[in-house]
Parts: sequence; C-alpha cells; structure tokens
Amino acid sequence: MNIDSFQGKSQLSTWMYRIAINESIDFLRRQRNVSTLDIDDAPNVANQLMSDDYFDGDEAQAMLQQAIAKLPEVQRTVFNLRYYDDMKYSEISKILNTSVGALKASYHIAVKKIKEELDK
Repeated sequence: MNIDSFQGKSQLSTWMYRIAINESIDFLRRQRNVSTLDIDDAPNVANQLMSDDYFDGDEAQAMLQQAIAKLPEVQRTVFNLRYYDDMKYSEISKILNTSVGALKASYHIAVKKIKEELDK
C-alpha cells in the first residue's frame, strides 16, 4: 500500500496500524511454513525474554509476556492494541475490520485467560 491509497475515512495512524498488522500477520503466516511455535514452547518465551540484553523488565513482566504468547492470534492482537497501545475499541474495529462487540468479547476472554495463567 502507498499513501495514495489512503482515503481519509479514518485517522492516518489507524490506517498505518492496519498496514503494520497485516504485514505482521502475513509474515507470521509465511513463517509457519518454515517453523511453528508449539504451545509447549510458550514457557520458553519468558526465558528468551529474560535473556535478551534489551529486556529490562522483571519476572512479573516475563510471566505476563509468557501468558500473552499463549493466546490465540486474534486475542493476542486485540489485547496488545487495547492494553499496551491504549487504543479505543472503535479504532481497533477499523484496524481489524470487525465489530466492537466481538473485540470486547475477545479482550475479555484474553484477560480471563491471562489471569488464569498467572494464577497457576
């Protein structure tokens, strides 16, 4: 996509998020052909994060990232956009091309799954 295809029906940032998410999803789909992240590998996400030189978080942050990594792709995307990027559901709806109600349900389920994982 190029800037000429921007129609101005939403904010430029919303349009750019949509491009970034589409590119990320496409990249992940291509990577599935090369290798897959098995749900059994999710605990390794925290270990990789903790060993990263650029990670300055603590164990709680690593555990949160591990729980997020276990979420299905859509729930993980909705959670990250809402929680970390503090986006409104209406913005996420435009980016992901889905209803606000479906997003609220996905976010609620994601939060519930994260809490359950952290309570283990």
